[in-house]
Amino acid sequence: MGRSYLFTSESVAEGHPDKIADQISDAVLDAIMEKDPQGRVACESLVTTGLAFVAGEITTDCYVDIPAIVRDTIRQIGYNKPENGFDYQTCGVMTSIQGQSPDIALGVDPGGAGDQGMMFGYATTETPELMPLPIMLAHKLVRRLAQVRKENIIGYLRPDGKSQVTVAYDKGKPVSIRTVVVSAHHNSGVKIEKIREDIKREVIDLVLPPEFIDRDTRFFINPTGSFEVGGPQGDTGLTGRKIIADTYGGVGSHGGGCFSGKDPTKVDRSGSYMARHVAKNIVAAGLAEQCEIQVAYAIGVAEPVSLLVNTLGTGKLPEEKIIELVRKNFDLTPQGIIKYLDLRRPIYKETSVYGHFGRQEEGFTWEKTNKAELLRKEAGM
Repeated sequence: MGRSYLFTSESVAEGHPDKIADQISDAVLDAIMEKDPQGRVACESLVTTGLAFVAGEITTDCYVDIPAIVRDTIRQIGYNKPENGFDYQTCGVMTSIQGQSPDIALGVDPGGAGDQGMMFGYATTETPELMPLPIMLAHKLVRRLAQVRKENIIGYLRPDGKSQVTVAYDKGKPVSIRTVVVSAHHNSGVKIEKIREDIKREVIDLVLPPEFIDRDTRFFINPTGSFEVGGPQGDTGLTGRKIIADTYGGVGSHGGGCFSGKDPTKVDRSGSYMARHVAKNIVAAGLAEQCEIQVAYAIGVAEPVSLLVNTLGTGKLPEEKIIELVRKNFDLTPQGIIKYLDLRRPIYKETSVYGHFGRQEEGFTWEKTNKAELLRKEAGM
């Protein structure tokens, strides 16, 4: 985009009900991956007032105590007393688990994709993480919100919360932050003026880059006033309902499939991770300033049925040439992706909050730019 425009992205805290569900699903997956790396997992979670429900299809040779995993996950998030409206000790936990369909297993066992579908990956030069700026700032705000709560810097906060950041762009480049929204779950009896002052000082001012703040920047902190009823007491949470916050904050396209609770034979997850890896390496190599990858699969078939590279007018060489480089240097079969990114490990719970992309932690192998120099060399640049 060469014009001036505003773009908005949101993120949610680890105590948001949908994120509780994502973390439970990925905690179950990690527990199985740790004992049985070949396990097949499709785990869905629901949390509501006083209840967590886990269902899905799991095929494994190991045993994991799902109710204990659920309670420990809820405890780690911070729902550890009745006053928070949800408590790991007193909530009910129900499970309904069956094995993977043998019809699906027939196609997956030889190395085929676990389902049909299309996945997207994206990268851009506008941040050091090669991610869009709005979503990165939104994630950093809710991460800081959790930090000040857990470190008792703002001791009256509860686990739920949300952030939203609107960035002004000029000629396709971010130039300023136009609007910031932070909603923080809190104890009863705290004055809204104190909440707004504390969040501004301890969260917003320490996260947002000052060079992007100007006289037109607006701040909305708990704009409705009280936020005492939150978490599963305020809203029912489900796995897979924050797929835009999990990816690029609305920039680019999304294939529609969520990631959490799915083992890496599910291309919704592994295919999306690989698409991000490819796009990031293309941008890191200097072949484009922006890149979106689409890859699509048929169930039971190993090779992708389609591959698309879109540099959104920023490419330094034809997209057909970039596709040739991708096909030559990246194995896009499910088994190839799993091996290359080392995905049969208990690395997934960490991905379930603050986004799956733009992360620097060790387990995020899809964020490496180890192929950038090779791509640059083979492109003749």
